[in-house]
Amino acid sequence: MKNLFKILKRFFYLKPKLLLYLGLKKFDMDTKHAFPLYSPGKKGKECTAYQYIVADLRKNKSYFAVYECKDEVLKSLTEKSYNTQDFSSFAEMVKAFVNETGTSGINKISVAVPGPVIFGKCETPNLPWTMDSEKLKNELGMQKVYLINDLEATSYSFMDLNDSQLEILHTSENKMRGNVAVLAPGNGLGEAGMFWNGESLHPFATEGGHTEFSPRNDFEVEFYQFLNKIYGIVSWENVLSKDGLYNIYRFLRDVGRHQEDPKLKERIQNEDFLNIISEIGKEKNSRLINLTIEMYAEFLAREANNLVLKLKAIGALIITGEIPSKIFDLIGKEKFYKDFKISDRMEHLLKDIPIYIIRNEKGIIEGAAQYGAFIEND
Repeated sequence: MKNLFKILKRFFYLKPKLLLYLGLKKFDMDTKHAFPLYSPGKKGKECTAYQYIVADLRKNKSYFAVYECKDEVLKSLTEKSYNTQDFSSFAEMVKAFVNETGTSGINKISVAVPGPVIFGKCETPNLPWTMDSEKLKNELGMQKVYLINDLEATSYSFMDLNDSQLEILHTSENKMRGNVAVLAPGNGLGEAGMFWNGESLHPFATEGGHTEFSPRNDFEVEFYQFLNKIYGIVSWENVLSKDGLYNIYRFLRDVGRHQEDPKLKERIQNEDFLNIISEIGKEKNSRLINLTIEMYAEFLAREANNLVLKLKAIGALIITGEIPSKIFDLIGKEKFYKDFKISDRMEHLLKDIPIYIIRNEKGIIEGAAQYGAFIEND
């Protein structure tokens, strides 16, 4: 009887999470949902409140916050941002944050970094300095310093989602539990996976965005040759990042000979290209912009297909990141799904993959907070 009670308690605790994960739950705007991520630090009992620092490091601007964890609920207390290039080291940035916010008595920090983390170290051209968790412990006087890849951190933010952040692009009657693929185009091309162990999902980072792009037809061969002259080795990041979006635009303009509005040319020189695409794409009055979005969407569907097949991600495909957040509403959903399914012999598998769009500007720092609080069973 005691074991039966435990089973029932666990089922009702996980039920909303599993329903969302399997695509079976109707969404109410104000409810919270979560994918069942691995989190051994969640003990299911009251815990003493404590505070810790969380950081989202980026090439140009980095974000910091003090989080409080109490009874398994996380709350951001203080937030600040800094120009990354203004600091000679990460430790200097942390000390500035601590001094400016009057933070004291904290012995743990969780840091999301835009690059691979290997044995507690991260060396990436996206940051002006190398990160080393053991050295940072000494420099900052911290007991624990967690380094986590930024897209892996984003995956941990899926523990806690509002309906306004999640859109179902495709679901299926054939509900399969399994690995999940995460694709996040933004300043770079983030790719990650979540391994399904039969009970929960374990996020892991990849550097799949740096695999080589390959063309499928003569027109795309021209596009490849256009990029090859610029980059040499052409990666998927050169096609699906912010720079990649502009690469498609200027290829269609310069090689495809689609006319560019002179006013648009002036704006591109002075404004964020993604914001321009988002704004003008809604108006549907620029053929060049429309074709750019269509070509980008086709390549996004193809790389999503690649990632799902390589990870055997029968559980779900999650598309997130800054670019989808701003332009996915301009993409034809049915065509995207049709392009995603194209395969030599695996269409029967791909057609049943649930596809979710997740929009959360604070996903990286929120995920790093989840990781720092719950990844260990202290």
